[in-house]
Amino acid sequence: MQHKVKKAVFPVAGQGTRFLPATKAVPKEIMTLVDRPLIQYAIDEARAAGIEEFIFVTSRGKGALEDYFDHAPELEASLAAKGKTALLKVLRETYMDSGAIAYVRQHQALGLGHAVWCARHLIGNEPFAVLLPDDVIAADKPCLQQMVEAYAESGGNMVAAMEVPADRVSSYGVLDVPAGICPVLPVRGMVEKPAPGTEPSNLAVIGRYILSPQVLTHLDSQQTGAGGEIQLTDAIAQEIARAGNVRGFRFEGQRYDCGSKAGFLQATLAFGLARDELREELEEFLFDMVAMRQAAQ
Repeated sequence: MQHKVKKAVFPVAGQGTRFLPATKAVPKEIMTLVDRPLIQYAIDEARAAGIEEFIFVTSRGKGALEDYFDHAPELEASLAAKGKTALLKVLRETYMDSGAIAYVRQHQALGLGHAVWCARHLIGNEPFAVLLPDDVIAADKPCLQQMVEAYAESGGNMVAAMEVPADRVSSYGVLDVPAGICPVLPVRGMVEKPAPGTEPSNLAVIGRYILSPQVLTHLDSQQTGAGGEIQLTDAIAQEIARAGNVRGFRFEGQRYDCGSKAGFLQATLAFGLARDELREELEEFLFDMVAMRQAAQ
């Protein structure tokens, strides 16, 4: 019988330099996608998957992120007095129960593997999820929920994966898997940012993981990998070599890379168009923009 996945780690210590100067004052994770910060999408996905304990790996300057999850009694009272019940409901959805959320500092930017390792004492000897808020996934059934259901059957370790174009493979951790169209595939190996032409496949790892505590043991060595950083991919690769219990999971949904400006803008349009109250106005705007560009050519 597999243990339930109740804990999730959110590595949010990055400086968000791609979004300067905005991130000089605002943590990237609370930059707004339509009307919700990026971190809220990750939290909602984790809740849908049954996560009960939320561990944030932060760094200096992330105070606004911590404040976001706190209660706002004055704002709540103001909305209640004005009868704005719908907004009051939205506000309360951002609250986290006392004891459900914990913060750990990553004092040096040493890589994703190091960030996860920083949470080891709070994870303990349990399976845990890792969600990267930069990866926002639109899906009928949230991605992590899909993974948790598959994990209940397979156990071990699981990484979310998607096919990427050949010219972009070297930007990702890439899986060595047998050919097939099944959603769950045994992983024979993993390579972080392979040199062009050396990649074992075009199936790339994206920011959702379900991992065993053994992966944390591999991270104890603090061994650096690609980019001189401590890579989570390398620790998972060690677990493949040790036990062969890692699986890739082809999720159903559309992933947006909100760690890049173009990806963030694409997600904003996609999520805006998915909203009934915004769709018509946005479609009209986009139609006019395209028409003007065509007329100018």
